Amino acid sequence: MSLSELSPGTWTVDPAHSDVAFVARHLMVTKVRGRFTDVSGTVRVAEEFSDSTVTAAASVASVATGNDDRDAHLRSDDFFAADEFPEITFASTAVTPSSLTGDLTIKGVTKPVTFDLEFSGVAADPWGNTKAAFEARTIVNRKDWGLTWNAALEGGGVLVSDKVTLTLDIQLLKG
Repeated sequence: MSLSELSPGTWTVDPAHSDVAFVARHLMVTKVRGRFTDVSGTVRVAEEFSDSTVTAAASVASVATGNDDRDAHLRSDDFFAADEFPEITFASTAVTPSSLTGDLTIKGVTKPVTFDLEFSGVAADPWGNTKAAFEARTIVNRKDWGLTWNAALEGGGVLVSDKVTLTLDIQLLKG
């Protein structure tokens, strides 16, 4: 089954079974992983699949990397400026069975991104709900969204990589 075989209608993101994550390099060698724990979204599957739409949001305050000091720094004006820009949003401009393209807005800056898309399937849960799942992945340059804070290292290089991998593992609930 491919994503284009989803039944038409509205599907909502199940935040308890979804993961919106990112990975950046630290000190040029280590991968630091994080996620947004408060996410929402809607997928509207149209009769003509290419007319389908995806909208999503993540609360910046919910950023979690496993380190309270780093999380506070990410919420600060050095990075996401959570007080002024409390949400990261996405609105699709094109949906195909293998890709998801749309406008990603971070810190008030909107840029187009394309995610590689892999459909995981449809299943019924024990309570009779229809669920579907997909994975999506892309690599972005954080500076494109004004996330420019960094520190030079004595031996060369920088503290935080410009490239950030975004990974979505999303479970949807048929509405």
